[in-house]
Order: sequence, then C-alpha cells, then structure tokens
Amino acid sequence: MVRREVYVAVSEALRFTNVDVFDSLVGVVGGPFDVTVRDGVIASVVSADGTDSYDDGTTIDGAGKTLMPGLIDAHWHAAFTTVPAAVAAMGEAGYVFAQAVASSRDTLLRGFTTVRDLGGPSFGIKQAIDQGSILGPRIYPSGAFISQTAGHGDFRLPNDIPRGIAGHLSYSELIGAAVIADGEAEVLRGAREVLRRGASQLKMMAGGGVASDFDPIDVSQYTEREIRAGVDAAENWGTYVTVHAYTPRAVRTAIAAGVRCIEHGQLLDEDTVALMAEKGIWWCLQPFLDDEDAPQLAAANRGKFLQMVAGTDNAYRLAIKHGVRVAFGTDILFDAKLATRQGAQLAKLTRWYEPAAVLQQATSGNAELLSLSGPRNPYPGRLGVIEDGAIADLILVDGDPVTDLSLIADPDLNFLVIVKNGQLVKGPRRT
Repeated sequence: MVRREVYVAVSEALRFTNVDVFDSLVGVVGGPFDVTVRDGVIASVVSADGTDSYDDGTTIDGAGKTLMPGLIDAHWHAAFTTVPAAVAAMGEAGYVFAQAVASSRDTLLRGFTTVRDLGGPSFGIKQAIDQGSILGPRIYPSGAFISQTAGHGDFRLPNDIPRGIAGHLSYSELIGAAVIADGEAEVLRGAREVLRRGASQLKMMAGGGVASDFDPIDVSQYTEREIRAGVDAAENWGTYVTVHAYTPRAVRTAIAAGVRCIEHGQLLDEDTVALMAEKGIWWCLQPFLDDEDAPQLAAANRGKFLQMVAGTDNAYRLAIKHGVRVAFGTDILFDAKLATRQGAQLAKLTRWYEPAAVLQQATSGNAELLSLSGPRNPYPGRLGVIEDGAIADLILVDGDPVTDLSLIADPDLNFLVIVKNGQLVKGPRRT
C-alpha cells in the first residue's frame, strides 16, 4: 500500500507529468499532459511529449491518473457541519469553533478546496485558514443569515420570547450566526453590518425550513420590499443576495426583489422554474433523498423533510428541462457522520446527470456562481479550471472519475494528491 501523509509544502514548483486532465469547461478527459504549478497558479499545461526538461521543484508521476480542479461546495456551513444542533444552540462556543477547525481540515482533505458558506460565524475560521494557521478550504462567507422574526433563522427558545425579555440579542445573534431583522430599516442595518464584517454575499431566509422548529415549510418569509432592502445593500457593495426558499410564492417574491440565486427550491412548480430560467437566476440544489444520508430529525421536522424530498426528482427534472443554471451544494448540518459523505453526495447526482456534467457543476460551474460576488470576491483569479494562469487548486485521482464517478465518494483512498493555492496539502511521503 502506498503511504501518504498530510503536509503543507514549501513554495516551490510542482509538476504532474504524463497525467490525464479533466477539462471542466468542455467536460472531457484528455492527455497525457505535463502540468506545472508555480507561485500558487498553474504555470503551464503542455503535451507530455518529453521535450520539456525540469530542473527544480517536486515532480509527481501522473501516469494512469486524472488531474481535476479542486471541488467546490456552494452550500456549506463551516461552523455547524459536525456538531449536533443542541450543541450549536446551547453549547460552549469555544467547543463549537474547535470542532469547526477540525471539520475545516477534513473538508479540504475530501478535495473540497472551496466552499460558499451560507450562514454562520465563519469569518474567524476563514481568517485563520487564509493566514495558514489551520488547514481548510477557501471560504466565501455570508456571515450571519438574515431572518425575520419567526423565520428560518430565528432559533430562539420559547422562553426567549418576547424579544428583549432576557436581553436584546439572542445567543445566535451574539455569536454571529443570525441577524433577526423586521422591516426595511432593520434589514438594511443587518445587511450592512454583515457586509462590514466581510461577507462575500448575503444570505436571507425567504421561506420556511426543515431544520427549524417553529416555521412550517410552506410559509413565505419577508415581503418583497424587505428582501429588496437586502438586495439594495448588497448591490451597493457590488455583490448579491441568495435566499433559502422551497415554494413558488417564496421564490417569486425573492425574484421580484432582485435576488440572484435560490437555495433548495424542491417544491417549485414549472411556471416558477421557467421564470428562473428567463431571469437568469441561479439554482443551488441539493440531492436530498430519504436514503442513507437522510438527517436524524425530530418527528415534526421529519414530516417536513419527507414533504421536501418528495420534490427532489421533479426539481432536477424541471431544472434540466428549462436550462436553469444549477449549482451543487450539500447543506450538511449538525452531523459528523454525514459530513464524511460530502463527496458521496456529489456522486449521487448521477441520478440526474452524466458524470462529466456532475464534475463540471462542482468545479467550473460553481466557480461561475462564486464570481457573482464581484469586488467582494475574497480570492480574485480563476477557480474550477485547469489552464494557464488559473488558481492551482487540484486533485490527482487514482483513475478516471468521468468513467467511474464513485471514485470521488472515497477521497481518502482515491485522491492521491490534493493541492490548494499551489501547495501540497496531501501527497506522497517524501523520500
């Protein structure tokens, strides 16, 4: 068995020789190529004809293997992925963040080199990752999600109501998990505070949820004018709003208010999906099914989950039929075991797409969605592609994932090398 270890390499040239390359723009594997990485970017991709000679750096033989861009999860919660919901709501904050540090490392070692964090106190985690203090993916943070009172982001306990009974702010607001805001003025204030802290995009709650205890899944949340206030704040900063919503009414209200992306949407009807296509709205869908990856939920929430997953097949069918731009995200919450299934969740998309299209969705496609943050993009440069000048986030796969997409479901075994920003974070043991 080949021994592998995790480490961060010194800043030096890195070359993959005789390797097949997944072209995420076209959706094909070609080669063999020699791929050179230097100073955090891909310096060259050339035919492996033996004419180039190398005199410095680390060389990795890629014969029989496939080099692909690092994976992107467009719906992630870095602070709340692995801790139980009760711990996130009432536990020691230091413990929650300590678990998030470990989870961030594991996320990167599953090959997800970038995540779009859609709610939670992730700014400090991002800062530590970017400084090199801890291992983890690039994080496009939303910061605290913005929710109305009684919305999907209102996780106050019954004895915290009415507001102000035990202090103006609830625990989730104090730690930066949520902003509870009602009316245009409060939404503007909350949105501006989150942007001030460094949000690359805003996340608002436009409809009921599954994991929340007090809002039915069918309810619409926020008025068009309230959502528009958030959109105006985001647009003033050159970025966009994405919303949590499942139902046609919630999504149509959000579209009318100017949002650019819908999260979930499993209960949408055909007319609303057609409207999304017409308006160029992104749809970040998750392959939620009542299968081995179904979350453990209380009885009331389990009923909402079953109602939601009953629409998953239809949602993907309508998205494909109408040509909506679909992003991949897992939205894994409060479950350490389910977090290990991040790659398996991606592989599950073969229920609706060909393997190459699945990989495109989680690389170049998701990178296009991330670019909507414009000047608020914390990582300027090209992500999700293997081409000259692109950011060097790479995975060396032991085989061809286009032929066998199940390879990405077991990254520990099949991802031989992982590179982030030109540095080895997983690779062969040096000799």
